[in-house]
Amino acid sequence: MLLQAIKIDKPIAIGIVFIVLILAVGTVYTMVTLGTATFLSPAYLLQQLHFGAFLGITAAGMMMVILLGHIDLSVPWTLTASAMLATAIGGTLGDVTCIAVGLAVGLVNGFGVAFLRVPSMIFTLGVNTVLLGLMVMLTGGHAPQSAATDLMLFLGRDRTFGVPHSVVLWALVSLVLVTILTRTPLGRYMFAIGNSESAAYLSGVRTKLVILSTFVMCSLCASIAGLALGGYSARAYQAMGDQYLLPSIAAVVLGGTHILGGRGRYSGTVVGVILIILLQSVLSVMQMEEAFRQVIYGAVIVIMLLIYSRSERVQS
Repeated sequence: MLLQAIKIDKPIAIGIVFIVLILAVGTVYTMVTLGTATFLSPAYLLQQLHFGAFLGITAAGMMMVILLGHIDLSVPWTLTASAMLATAIGGTLGDVTCIAVGLAVGLVNGFGVAFLRVPSMIFTLGVNTVLLGLMVMLTGGHAPQSAATDLMLFLGRDRTFGVPHSVVLWALVSLVLVTILTRTPLGRYMFAIGNSESAAYLSGVRTKLVILSTFVMCSLCASIAGLALGGYSARAYQAMGDQYLLPSIAAVVLGGTHILGGRGRYSGTVVGVILIILLQSVLSVMQMEEAFRQVIYGAVIVIMLLIYSRSERVQS
């Protein structure tokens, strides 16, 4: 009743509760071991937002595709290829090439899924493998020796008044996507296709063009994330996007977007991103072994999904 009064979905509320719990655990641990409440300091939280911005931008694009009832598994090497080509070419041309890679990959993915009717999971996985092979061919399996471009450094590493530009970039990307979802026919069509593509088509929606446009947005988000992440690292390297695939999908699903499409809120995706970033940070501070980190990380995701799915069954 309270959640309905203040218009907070249950998945978002559950995510906020988990975020508070993670912050509490991290604060207690740092108080006991270090004697300071590091996890509650503004500097620490801003630093986590800085790290989370790259995942946030990637997850924003992934949410668009999941709303359709599809998925994009080419995100890791779209991000990687964009950043590697940008650093290899350098200058403004490198920046333009980075965005062009995202546009090209999105068009290929959208054409394959919308017009050729190949299942998105299979087609985008194939595109991801092609991109991997092309990058290995072009670089010989090594990262380019060139440094990040000025724009990459500006977006990924620089700050203004203490605020990382990557966080501002995430906010701008979020603003654009929220506007599309809530203020444009394209957004309404995306929800309609996620609920029933055939019904949307019979209603006069040009479903193929909507699907094509959505995959382009997802790939562009991956390229933008690659641009910023390459600047943060001051270089591009092989497989730099691999660590963002499953977390981006998890953030979208944990935020309440239905994995089969048709339902979701972007605010939930933001909560999912913050939850994942803070969880990874707490486990890192506790210096747990990687295997144990993965067990806890997976367990939290499973528990949240079980709570969410149970609440859906109770409502229905």
